[in-house]
Amino acid sequence: MERYKLIAPCGMNCELCQAYQGKGLKCYGCGNDSCRKSCKNCSILKCKNKDNFCFECKNYPCNRLKNLDKRYKNRYRMSILENLEFIRINGINKFIESQDEKYKCNKCGNLKTVHQEYCIYCSNTKNEK
Repeated sequence: MERYKLIAPCGMNCELCQAYQGKGLKCYGCGNDSCRKSCKNCSILKCKNKDNFCFECKNYPCNRLKNLDKRYKNRYRMSILENLEFIRINGINKFIESQDEKYKCNKCGNLKTVHQEYCIYCSNTKNEK
């Protein structure tokens, strides 16, 4: 699969999602037709005011996106709006590279999910070397 398809319009990297990583409900990413029901019903995915990413929308950032950003900052220490700004300035390939660097488990090498405090593959905590 082409990794750029795993970056959702809101700026979330689906590879960092617990559902995508196969722990719980299996998901194939927001860029695919086979994503979870909760993703298919997402108002951000259904928005017609953008081509690919929310920053292309004339209403950017909308209230839905601001609320999502607030929730992800509080729960997962990730800013959706910062992700989108990085993509807008640096492009999708640089964004994927930066995500790999930031979320790669330094013990097993897999990408960590943003939804847990530890690597779901080897149980390494984010602070362990």
